[in-house]
Amino acid sequence: MTTTESSSTLSAAGTLEAELERLLSVESFPPPADFVRRVPYEADAAAAAADPVAFWADKARELLDWDTPFTKVLNDENPPFYKWFEDGTLNVSANCLDRHVAAGRGDKVAYYWAGEEGERKVVTYADLLEETQRLANGLRSLGVGPGDVVGIFLPMIPQVAVAMLACARIGAVHNVVFGGFAPSAVRERMEVSEAKVLITVDGARRKGRTAPVKAAVDEEKMGDLPSLEHIIVVEAVGAAGLGGQRAPMTPGRDIWYEELIAAADPVCPPVAMSAEAPLFILYSSGSTAKPKGILHTTGGYLLGAAYTHRTVFDLDPETDIYWCSADVGWITGHSYIVYGPLANGATSVMYEGAPDYPDYDVWWKLIAEFKVTIFYTAPTAIRACMKWGAEYPARHDLSSLRVLGTVGEPINPKAWLWYHLVIGGGRCPIVDTWWQTETGSIMISPVPGVTSTKPGSATRPLPGISPALLTEDGQPLAAGTGVLVITKPWPSMLRTLYRDDERFVQTYFSRFGPTTYLVGDAARLDPDGYFWIIGRIDDVINVSGHRLSTAEVESAIVAHEAVAEAAVVAQADEQTGQAIVAFVTLAGDRVGDDAMVAELREHVATKIGKLARPKRVIWADDLPKTRSGKIMRRLLRDIAEGRALGDVTTLRDPAVMAALAAKVAAAGPED
Repeated sequence: MTTTESSSTLSAAGTLEAELERLLSVESFPPPADFVRRVPYEADAAAAAADPVAFWADKARELLDWDTPFTKVLNDENPPFYKWFEDGTLNVSANCLDRHVAAGRGDKVAYYWAGEEGERKVVTYADLLEETQRLANGLRSLGVGPGDVVGIFLPMIPQVAVAMLACARIGAVHNVVFGGFAPSAVRERMEVSEAKVLITVDGARRKGRTAPVKAAVDEEKMGDLPSLEHIIVVEAVGAAGLGGQRAPMTPGRDIWYEELIAAADPVCPPVAMSAEAPLFILYSSGSTAKPKGILHTTGGYLLGAAYTHRTVFDLDPETDIYWCSADVGWITGHSYIVYGPLANGATSVMYEGAPDYPDYDVWWKLIAEFKVTIFYTAPTAIRACMKWGAEYPARHDLSSLRVLGTVGEPINPKAWLWYHLVIGGGRCPIVDTWWQTETGSIMISPVPGVTSTKPGSATRPLPGISPALLTEDGQPLAAGTGVLVITKPWPSMLRTLYRDDERFVQTYFSRFGPTTYLVGDAARLDPDGYFWIIGRIDDVINVSGHRLSTAEVESAIVAHEAVAEAAVVAQADEQTGQAIVAFVTLAGDRVGDDAMVAELREHVATKIGKLARPKRVIWADDLPKTRSGKIMRRLLRDIAEGRALGDVTTLRDPAVMAALAAKVAAAGPED
């Protein structure tokens, strides 16, 4: 059965829901019998188990080109300030571009770029190399050199990859800011990183509208920052897209990107950088606290991105068409849109647009058009697609797909099964990946064709990764629920927080000592050795001494046929210590009334137990999400407990919070 046939069949009234309900009782899904694995795995697993440091050394030599071969693999003399391959030198840009072109693969497509109004552009490796060299020389002409910080504030256009690679080519440190952030967030990041240059765009399109980005940047008075000497502007929409007038430019400070690269020398030899030289700073999204400037370095980071991209997605760069739907402004985009795929010589799809414009089927249309074989997206997006309906993917032939992936948060079983059935046609392995901005690359994940998957579980660690569970007081757990840590260093780990070593140690290495990395997530380890990530440590609810994960309760609520999405938080309770509050979005025209509250409470009691029943259910037309799609549960906790709201600048739609706050206030402490 092809994916299209499967989707058409399952989209029939009641059929899909019945099949989802049936499969919710299936605990494990073995690798599809007809899946042909292309990347060897067993030897890697054995080598890493025997000697993880030697394993990483072998992979570094196999996957990367070195200007100066390293002789020392891991320096662990001053934990937690680990160093990898420190006496080796290499250039990230050369590893992503030059070596492929030199091998005669310059005509290979690096990106199929798609715009939301139907625009298309094919970018080859030779194209990327040429433009990267020109921009690198352009940056040099503006005084940018090794160690200087360059800010990048661009939408999902090919120039965002060029800008990152140009920085890497000359040893500059890039600081990418998600294109959906407000300019005030850009200014803050440019100020604290002391960026010398900012690369931005005249305007960015979203759902048929154009935002005047450069004008908005100017309103934040970037020119007042003492370190910021120049702003480079990509003319992406032109005067026609901005109501007839080009973006405002300040003479002497602002430069058109197109003019800069046209005047630049076309040849820029890559600079051999120390493996421990900083490559980029990336600020966390702020979903739990003040953003942190996470610093990644050159050799270890690139190795982690390249190895995991190849292994987790079973990549064959000669035949696969890969698409990660994330934004380059997040670590997923850095590792799995730019550095991992390009280091591996892969062909990717890059899309500038929303998943629901011009219609709800745009993703599936692109998959059919480009014959995408590997698709990597977020559970939030999958749940949105579920809400829109299976009829949209059913319009298109998705039979090219062979591997599916998820990233960003634990995926609830119902969404996993919908993805499995409707998008994968029941035949594509799903890699439910767990990792963080701080880890640089995927840490725990199924391996397609090898791992039996369990909906909602990230399964087992990848070769060379050593996660463990600890009790609150640091005792190891062989099974059950505990605090997730990583007990040994790995190459792609963050090296510090930018200009804040003290906060780095305090945040990640103070609780259990300088050799044990505190992830910040709680997890469960089942009898098969599978890890289930159950949310941030502060997202574990303690009801009468019983620890319940928000993710587990959310999955139970979302499994109800009337529910489209749910977020669960803890509220202080005099009787039970904490009580469960559920913010619930219903599907379609379902009505949130007392009868539905009772039905949901009973449903959760059946799925988990009476202790897990929400004390309060708050109906929400939408949930507060960052622009990357993460639900900001700390804001929901503020609402539930009647506190003043924290920072909402990273929200995709701040009006959502105002509407929820008004609804909760009108309902009183119990609704």
